[in-house]
Amino acid sequence: MELIPNTPDISAYLAADEAIDHEHPRVRATAATLSADAPDAYAYAKAAFEFVRDTIPHSQDAGDPRVTWRASDVLAQRTGICHAKAHALVALLRAEGIPAGLCYQKLDVIHGLVAVKLPGEERWARQDPRGNKPGVDAQFRLDRERLAFPARPECNELDLPVLFAEPHPVVLQCLREAVDRPHLWQTLPTDL
Repeated sequence: MELIPNTPDISAYLAADEAIDHEHPRVRATAATLSADAPDAYAYAKAAFEFVRDTIPHSQDAGDPRVTWRASDVLAQRTGICHAKAHALVALLRAEGIPAGLCYQKLDVIHGLVAVKLPGEERWARQDPRGNKPGVDAQFRLDRERLAFPARPECNELDLPVLFAEPHPVVLQCLREAVDRPHLWQTLPTDL
């Protein structure tokens, strides 16, 4: 799928903000640990993806009622839904100077993904750090997507084509205002 950046300025996909707080010491320390064994940008991006996917449980899968939204909090509390985990991965990528953004799928609710643009690559590659479980096998791939949930048009599911430099404001508001995960499930948007 070809993504359409919502801004042509690549520096926007390297910037820090309230949710993608890659200047936070916890994000920096995690990035430094991951980059120590990564000889290049590809190896680092894959390591960061696998770290978020595999060591931070999806709160729904884990039965964790906490709601996180800021990348540093996701790393500290080791929990988050797809959107929060996407914020953490984008922050880790940007911490090492790799352009990354947020994109979305319209499934039952809006599902959060990440897109990365590695050196030498012409296009953005979508990644899904949601977390694997039986029936879900997301992988870091540049050649072809391996997302947790391929969109099924016959079920009115869509891959939304816009690549955002910051979290979509509607999604971020839902995350910030949720008292717990069950409440969040009632407020997550079904469309953007």
